[in-house]
Amino acid sequence: MARIIITCGKLCSGKTAYAIRLAKEISAVHLSVDEITLLLLGPYPGDILDEYVEKLEIYFFEKSLEFAASGISSVIDIGLWTKAERESVREFYRSRGAECELHYIKIPDDEWRRRIEKRNRDVALGLVQAYPVDENLLKKFESWFEEPLPDEVDLIIDGNT
Repeated sequence: MARIIITCGKLCSGKTAYAIRLAKEISAVHLSVDEITLLLLGPYPGDILDEYVEKLEIYFFEKSLEFAASGISSVIDIGLWTKAERESVREFYRSRGAECELHYIKIPDDEWRRRIEKRNRDVALGLVQAYPVDENLLKKFESWFEEPLPDEVDLIIDGNT
């Protein structure tokens, strides 16, 4: 039976690495919002990024249902930073007679900050294609993020690995 798995977690928590690894393990399609927005908008997209992210998420949710109907599993690589977003995603699938799994990558704050610094260095050196996390983005994120409670997610992954 095809599975629809959606990642959840902070910026730089390891969601993409986890999603890629999981997709390979279960022979699933990996759907990444960052991959497409970086390709289309580059690493400094400005305010338009939020609009693209919202549209891509809807597209990926619909596409994952299409894949599942064909017997293909999907791993959707996004953040789901708020409880309302997580509830909305569950309702989207439930209303269409489908189930999804939410996998939360939990990371301690000290490791999270270390990864942000590493990402920013790697982006500046051109070693990775990713969004840099400046102080404004960090403050915006911290004001939005609501850590999921255990009953909101199906699996909690240790982000230290």
